Amino acid sequence: MNTTLERLSDNDSLAATTPPITASPIAPADDLDLLDAYSQAVVTAADRVSPAVVAVSVTGTVRDARGRSHPQSGGGSGFIFTPDGFVLTNSHVVHDADRIEVALQDGRRATADLVGDDPHTDLAVLRIHLNDLPSVQLGDSQSLRVGQLAIAIGNPYGFAYTVTSGVISAFGRTMRAKSGRLIDNIIQTDAALNPGNSGGPLVNSRGQVIGVNTAVILPAQGICFAVPINTAKLVASQLIREGRVLRAHLGAGGQNVPLHRRVVRFHRLPVESGLLIIAVEPSSPAERAGIQPGDVVVSFAGQPVTGIDDLHKHLTGDQVGVSSPLEVIRNNELIALRVTPGEAPISYERN
Repeated sequence: MNTTLERLSDNDSLAATTPPITASPIAPADDLDLLDAYSQAVVTAADRVSPAVVAVSVTGTVRDARGRSHPQSGGGSGFIFTPDGFVLTNSHVVHDADRIEVALQDGRRATADLVGDDPHTDLAVLRIHLNDLPSVQLGDSQSLRVGQLAIAIGNPYGFAYTVTSGVISAFGRTMRAKSGRLIDNIIQTDAALNPGNSGGPLVNSRGQVIGVNTAVILPAQGICFAVPINTAKLVASQLIREGRVLRAHLGAGGQNVPLHRRVVRFHRLPVESGLLIIAVEPSSPAERAGIQPGDVVVSFAGQPVTGIDDLHKHLTGDQVGVSSPLEVIRNNELIALRVTPGEAPISYERN
């Protein structure tokens, strides 16, 4: 049976038209005594975080097969993570939007500026200019444990400030972004997510944000994913500082292939597969390094390469402009080259 990885953006304008919903005030101590520990944790976390959760509405244009432009609206969720109005959401919610507007729980609305967008991690940072803004506390996704409480807050199908809860189901999952790169260390949870939850916070029992909700697997139930907040912290800081996340690229396209056992044994390779180069862009770092179609990349910068995902992991921003060793198998011979990666373009295309 086929499964589909579904990003959680909302493709209608319901989120933009749903009236603001005011959260229940924090319950008095006597009322909290009537709740069990689980309920107390969910109520407390939701009360702390919900005021900083926003509904994100976007408008833009799309072209049909005949090249005609049509208006399109959509939406998702986000959360304010600094008192001066920086908002974290998903890239796929706001990418290519002509206009972005956010609605707060207290009824205020504001036009948002796109500070930066990173399709490779499906994260984006917005900025709104309002006074007295609530903000969330960011947690540490590295300290999470399987089975601990996870609470999702967002705007599924435009139902504003919906709270669902579950547990952390697993760590270390990978999810392929629209750019073709893998997002590593994805958090799996069974806290229910639906279209419109994209960009909303995943929260622990202390009301700390531990992830950014991003996708579900269809038609499965209870298999939902969030980008870990530690990844989001690094990406957000670069987007605020530079407006982009610096990554390296070689300018070559390829596919994963197995290596012949005789080649692996003869050259004492630490890998049994590599990246077969299919095409090399003119005047690219790959062409200048002497990489040719038909080469099979097996290592880069001293690290083994079993395929395209390994190479993407090694092509960090630190590699831009740095001459690094690269080994390829060419006609069953191991060839040592040196390549100086360039800066990767920002797009949804593989690079």
